[in-house]
Amino acid sequence: MSQVPAASKTLRVLRYLASQTDPVPLERIARACGLPRSTAYHLIATMIEEGFVTHLPEEKRYGLGIAAFEVGSGYARQEPLQRIARRPLVALVDRTGQSAHLAVLHGRDVLYVLEERAPRRPPLVTDVGVRLPAALTASGRAILAALPSAQVRALFPDREAFVQRHDRGPTTLSGLRTLLTETRQRGFATEDGEVTPGFASVAVPVLDHNGHPVAGVASTFPSESLDEAGIAGTATAVRETANALTRRISGHR
Repeated sequence: MSQVPAASKTLRVLRYLASQTDPVPLERIARACGLPRSTAYHLIATMIEEGFVTHLPEEKRYGLGIAAFEVGSGYARQEPLQRIARRPLVALVDRTGQSAHLAVLHGRDVLYVLEERAPRRPPLVTDVGVRLPAALTASGRAILAALPSAQVRALFPDREAFVQRHDRGPTTLSGLRTLLTETRQRGFATEDGEVTPGFASVAVPVLDHNGHPVAGVASTFPSESLDEAGIAGTATAVRETANALTRRISGHR
């Protein structure tokens, strides 16, 4: 049990508000956070004064305030996930002999935020700062497979949402769902030649405390360089790296 109950309750409210797509009524906050209505009211009143919560009086609802945005922006500026992931990715490269990278979901794309290139391996298109269609990449598929189906449907509502680079990859929501189901059953995501001809990747998501995917760890290698056993071994190394990062950010599978 927390030695600072008020702080624990406040953080519980913030996490709940951050998980909602729209502002919510006080009663729902109190119920979701397991708080008496009066306790929730006083906590939120203080959080409004500090700028972490905004009250919409006409709607009788509460949402995150500008101070919460500033905290999130500070997180992005400090790049803690990239810092945490750098050494594990180096270890992954040493273990597999293949290049590795970390990507995050950005709309229907993945944004590559960290890359560790294996010695004597050619540069890849997945350089830091590059965005690629999530449905084509192993990292993106690993993340999408860990999302609720409703969120995937919202991201890919029609055929126009799908982009191909080399006339390969899913072109419909049903096709993507089949691919993501296979990914979950296999335990890791794959792609072969859909991003760069001649290269394949395997990936596993990094999950937060809610089991939500915050990033994908991937290893990329020449398609003909690994047989089925080699791909499975690489996938195991990637999974162990992703699991280690999940534990580092207090997440769980």
